Amino acid sequence: MEELQELRRRMEEERPTPWNELPDIALYMDQLVSYLPRQLIRFDDSAPITSAMVNNYIKDGLVPRAEGKRYGPTHLGYLTAVAALKQVLSVREIGTLLDAARARNKPPEELYAYFCRALDQALAETARTIDPDTPREGLAGLALELALRSYADQLACQRILSILHPPEEKGKRRKDP
Repeated sequence: MEELQELRRRMEEERPTPWNELPDIALYMDQLVSYLPRQLIRFDDSAPITSAMVNNYIKDGLVPRAEGKRYGPTHLGYLTAVAALKQVLSVREIGTLLDAARARNKPPEELYAYFCRALDQALAETARTIDPDTPREGLAGLALELALRSYADQLACQRILSILHPPEEKGKRRKDP
């Protein structure tokens, strides 16, 4: 089936821009928001992140504050991760992950490289499960298998996040990185 072949191809090939290829000039908000859709696989025309979302992510401490009104590679890296993770996690859960990553005292480019490697592995594993020769009557079964894997992964992820985010810290708000 052509649509499955295209899905598999995109999952095997499309990846966020590597750190050393991110724009090396600071971007204004409208440039940032127009750049972000290129970072992740999308099947619709909706904006993955709006300027209001960026401002909220900054207020919530997920993304560093802009340098003046300009955003650099660090902002693009964090926003790429947030855009992907917000598909399956709450802002609080994303914050827990980012806080744990920042606690490792690694520079943003190393954190971004780790995110890209993990995303590459996840996309490649899922792509391998997609058989382009699946007949139309087999699509529901394939979708069910993917949904159940998502459920199992989400269940494990949420439990691990609750371990990372002990109860005594749950009421505290994060500060900007």
